Amino acid sequence: MATERYNPRAAEPKWQKAWDEAKLFEAKNEDPRPKYYVLEMFPYPSGRIHIGHVRNYAMGDVVARYKRAQGFNVLHPMGWDAFGLPAENAARDNKVNPRDWTYENIATMKGQLKTLGLSLDWSREIATCDPSYYKHQQKMFLDFWKAGLVERKSAKVNWDPEDMTVLANEQVIDGRGWRSGALVEKRDLTQWFFKITSMSQELLDSLATLDRWPEKVRLMQENWIGRSEGLLIRWPIAEGTAPGGESELEVYTTRPDTIFGASFMAIAGDHPLAAKAAENNPALAAFIEEIRRGGTSAVEIETAEKKGIDTGIRVVHPFDDSWTLPVYVANFVLMDYGTGAIFGCPSGDQRDLDFANKYGLPVVPVVMPEGADEKTFQIIDEAYVDDGVMINSRFLDGMKPKEAFDEVAQRLSGVTVGNRPQGERKVQFRLRDWLISRQRCWGAPIPVIYCDDCGAVPVPAKDLPVELPMDLSFDKPGNPLDHHPTWKHADCPQCGKPARRDTDTMDTFVDSSWYFARFTDPWNEDAPTTLSAVDGQNGWLPVRQYIGGIEHAILHLLYSRFFTRAMKATGHLNVVEEPFEGLFTQGMVVHETYRIGGAGPNGTWVMPIDVKIEAIDGDRRASLLSDGSPVEIGPIEKMSKSKKNVVDPNDILASYGVDTARFFVLSDSPPERDVVWTEAGVEGAHRFVQRVWRLVSETAAPLDGVAPRQAGGGEGLAISRIAHKTARLVAEDIEKIAFNKGIARLYELTNAIQPALNAVAAGTADSELKAACRQALEFLIIMVAPMMPHLAEECWAALGGEGFVANRRWPEFDPALTVDNDVIYPVQINGKKRGDLTIARDADQGTVEKAVLDLDFVQKALDGKQPRKLIVVPQRIVNVVV
Repeated sequence: MATERYNPRAAEPKWQKAWDEAKLFEAKNEDPRPKYYVLEMFPYPSGRIHIGHVRNYAMGDVVARYKRAQGFNVLHPMGWDAFGLPAENAARDNKVNPRDWTYENIATMKGQLKTLGLSLDWSREIATCDPSYYKHQQKMFLDFWKAGLVERKSAKVNWDPEDMTVLANEQVIDGRGWRSGALVEKRDLTQWFFKITSMSQELLDSLATLDRWPEKVRLMQENWIGRSEGLLIRWPIAEGTAPGGESELEVYTTRPDTIFGASFMAIAGDHPLAAKAAENNPALAAFIEEIRRGGTSAVEIETAEKKGIDTGIRVVHPFDDSWTLPVYVANFVLMDYGTGAIFGCPSGDQRDLDFANKYGLPVVPVVMPEGADEKTFQIIDEAYVDDGVMINSRFLDGMKPKEAFDEVAQRLSGVTVGNRPQGERKVQFRLRDWLISRQRCWGAPIPVIYCDDCGAVPVPAKDLPVELPMDLSFDKPGNPLDHHPTWKHADCPQCGKPARRDTDTMDTFVDSSWYFARFTDPWNEDAPTTLSAVDGQNGWLPVRQYIGGIEHAILHLLYSRFFTRAMKATGHLNVVEEPFEGLFTQGMVVHETYRIGGAGPNGTWVMPIDVKIEAIDGDRRASLLSDGSPVEIGPIEKMSKSKKNVVDPNDILASYGVDTARFFVLSDSPPERDVVWTEAGVEGAHRFVQRVWRLVSETAAPLDGVAPRQAGGGEGLAISRIAHKTARLVAEDIEKIAFNKGIARLYELTNAIQPALNAVAAGTADSELKAACRQALEFLIIMVAPMMPHLAEECWAALGGEGFVANRRWPEFDPALTVDNDVIYPVQINGKKRGDLTIARDADQGTVEKAVLDLDFVQKALDGKQPRKLIVVPQRIVNVVV
């Protein structure tokens, strides 16, 4: 009778229900086994999972299931990054409460994630919008404030007058709000900041300890922190050009060695000197206003045309009283870096060179390559930014730039301007304090009350959480908390007089900066976590393996690193400083794009599910399934709703089952790279699912009652060797997050043992071969289980295995069987390689010579004759001389 096909629609719900009933994946803090914490970045509850979720969570699930098989007590939790603007927009547009919208989406996505068969501990589920979560966040805010890690100060912000909220620099596009389109204003607002800059050096130094992080992520963080060593130089303002009350211009530079190449000064539009210069200069005032409306992201500033206006102010060169330089207001200088002022050396900086060429300013080369001719060396369109030798720099001539740096620093430190050294060495960081105030209602309220008499007063701990009101109205523009009739009114905790709550909420990055700690003890009502649960070698933290997208490589990870240190400083953690010991950033799932009607506005994107792909005369052709009309195949791109190149996981699960989807996204490419979703690839994975099931179902009866055992010789020994070797190598691959390599080895194992299993099914295998096959098949099922857990359970049950395969230990391999016993000899004929010989490593020379002469291509070359010479270099190479 033909073997029935594996039916995922029946098997997958059955095993998911069995795992749930057995509470198989619930981690116990008191479990004495060594702890292992694996975590994927938690999702925003948008309402639907996408195929990228399948890949991300399948990767973490492989690690979690493998580590359980290694004997670890594994924590693998799930929660929801539930606050944020999308819920607020949906509430406003659909006239619903953001709370209701969010929890409905959570329920939907939780159901979808459960169909993926993930070994998650749902008993620890958290949502950041739940008061039981943000209560502790508010308490930590107050503790950070008390410890000096929180500051309330005035700062210039991007203000959207229509949405009435602060915008990040990246949300200002061409001077307008990214969503409202309103012209953005620069405003001075009093805001709350986390003092992350107090830990700049520590955050930078500690990157060196994160050897299980991708190098590119560590470099991105290093650049974001942006440590530089430079010189703070005070340039006297020339008499007759100084605005009232001004006498000097402070400039921070990392290249004081190029000071004799300076040809202008540039200051930010919001520099105090610029404001004074603009008081009687309408053109300058208009230019400053233009800068305020311009984009403020680093990308926009870098790519924008460099513009400036001469203020009429001039400064005196530190080494030459007769040399003065013009001061420009420029659109590429930012007030929040350094001092908001630079000196421009066009020959050594491309931005400065472009500016100087535009405004006809001098360009004096001051560094040239060693060996170049000083008389002919010049800078025209390209600045020279490499090392070299100083020229045109008076007493610095002939020095290397590093030596010239030190010489300038030493000389200026001995000169005073306004009772201070004219030059001071200074370490500068690009990192800025973390502005956490948001003029939004769907976020964690800032637990502060403002009293006219007492000022900013912390909400007493006994009154936490400060909960959001249940009734939020979006009838008026701006933050609903501002115009709520009762919520913002409160009595001062100190004097009892009427006061008002802070109506700002916390940046949602705060919510995600400590959630990993909450998972270790989410039932604790008195503290964010339990110290004993994270203390020493028996604790959960740090997260041993963290998995998520590269788009979070800077802010989320940096803020989380700050938070663990702040929690330690305030007694909420006591050992851990780095939250994530190992980090893996996975690639995206991408897909071809399809369109009809050609490029341009008349073209229409088509979903992959509506397209038929055929190979015609060696070319791939696409057509609509509905009517056969031709479809243009476009490039492979990130899946997006706008281009409709999305794959709905529900369609895949309905057709093939979740194990096929998991196996494909894990096997198609290295996990750090993008995976190209193709129907052919999915079908290939599904064929393997059916193949494994067929091998098990056809051999289950003849292997019933057979004890698994490695063979001592004969055909069974080869089976045992490949099984034990695969168990070792797949374990190594999973440890390295090289899932695609591990899966390739499972294919190899399946290919290798299939002939023997066919013999078992046919009844022609002896007892030793059957025992070896039983062991190899059990090894295969246990190794498949992390990737395809439902199939593995079904196969394990068919073989009569005890309990859940999810509870089985990883196969114990015999090291002696995992050593390669073969050696491959390249075989040359008259000095040219013609093929290879695979033979036992311990074969003597006579055996090697005989095996070489039996090779088809050698016999063909000899044509019945004896070789003139046969040279064997043991375990290296064979050369046949004809």
